[in-house]
Amino acid sequence: MKKKTAILCGWLTVALAPAAFGAIGCTLANPARDLKALYPEMTSYREDVKELAKLPDGRAAYEALRARVGGDLDPVYEAFDVPYTLYSVFRGDEKLGYVHGVNVPGRGGVIQVFLAVDPETAAIGRLFYQRLESPGGAALRSPAATGPFAGLSLADFYKHDYFAAADPGNEADRVGQLAPPAGLPDAARPDWDAARRGVRKNLILLDLFAFNRRHEPFYERAQAAQKEKEPTP
Repeated sequence: MKKKTAILCGWLTVALAPAAFGAIGCTLANPARDLKALYPEMTSYREDVKELAKLPDGRAAYEALRARVGGDLDPVYEAFDVPYTLYSVFRGDEKLGYVHGVNVPGRGGVIQVFLAVDPETAAIGRLFYQRLESPGGAALRSPAATGPFAGLSLADFYKHDYFAAADPGNEADRVGQLAPPAGLPDAARPDWDAARRGVRKNLILLDLFAFNRRHEPFYERAQAAQKEKEPTP
């Protein structure tokens, strides 16, 4: 376990521009400071590099990611060999949380979406952007935009898929109630959509890396509902 002392309690820094070539992962620019800002009671943290390409069933996991994100994966920022860094945060021997980030392509460039999640419930504690180049950056970073994601888990995203097929507009669809923040320029709407996709993708990877795919039953139920709604040939 990596020990850290004399940690400054600043806020998240903007990452340097990614390398021009090769698989591009997403790491905290200053993990000691950034994790301490998220968890002031932290005494230590651990970094684990995860790579789908190195898993025994890596190719199947990558195809599962593609299916669960819904749509194509970016050939640079979401390639098969992209490394991911999972941060585990501790107070003594107690695990306080996980922090994990992903890259997603936005209109103005790559968006780095980080989540701090509860290690027991797998629910989001905080959403933040390490990198966000958007005409609506201020609105997207505002608590009014990031706050509604707190408390959501991957189960909520899969339930949204279920409700969209079986019961559109259901008040229990928490993800369906997410809306772009007030004042978001029209030009920044693609970045809002990309960011929400990034949250979903992040949670899918966390489900694989940290939670032993505990949310698969919700995905399977959503898939069944979607098939029931498909027109009969």
